[in-house]
Amino acid sequence: MKPWRIRPMGEAALLIECMLDDIAEANARVLALAKVLPAQWHPLPAIHSVLVRFDPLRYTQAEVQAHVRDALAQATPGALPPGQQVTIPVRYGGEDGPDLADAARRLGLAPDELIAQHTARPWRVLMIGFAPGFPYIGPLPASLTLPRRATPRAAVPAGSVAIAAGMTGIYPSQLPGGWHLIGKTQVTLFDPTREPPASLQPGDHVQFVAIA
Repeated sequence: MKPWRIRPMGEAALLIECMLDDIAEANARVLALAKVLPAQWHPLPAIHSVLVRFDPLRYTQAEVQAHVRDALAQATPGALPPGQQVTIPVRYGGEDGPDLADAARRLGLAPDELIAQHTARPWRVLMIGFAPGFPYIGPLPASLTLPRRATPRAAVPAGSVAIAAGMTGIYPSQLPGGWHLIGKTQVTLFDPTREPPASLQPGDHVQFVAIA
């Protein structure tokens, strides 16, 4: 079972947690597990865990746990199907990224160096959370890792591209938030009339591209 832990969450759900410290490897295993679990259990992946929900009138927790243990044998990083490759054009700095200069200063970088690192390679969508369509993307290297802002903003514009806590994210709508805003994109991340509503899914890879 190592490095996994299974915990009951009430009578109709289980939380399966990957206990590895390495975020990238743990998340790859979590996403691989979510792909092989039965769809009727509605597996919901997070960064380090998968939540499964089931009908307790049809299945006992022991039965679900047995199926989960069988699935764990297949949940290796190599079993993770490749997600879609998505290019996100970003205007960095200025009014679109009001925190770029300060974030770069705190990281010991020039703004152009921060942008170069942020656009250097595709980053994995680790999970969708916080708000509909909000992608947690990364993990970023230590050279781009900052804590969240001491004072969150009451309203962050839709499309804002931000960094915090070793990850980068994109605000799908106007939301409160405490991440450092380094740029902005015009890509629509969430549309309730679209199927699926969120344009990014866990396991996808995002390549940020700087535009003028």
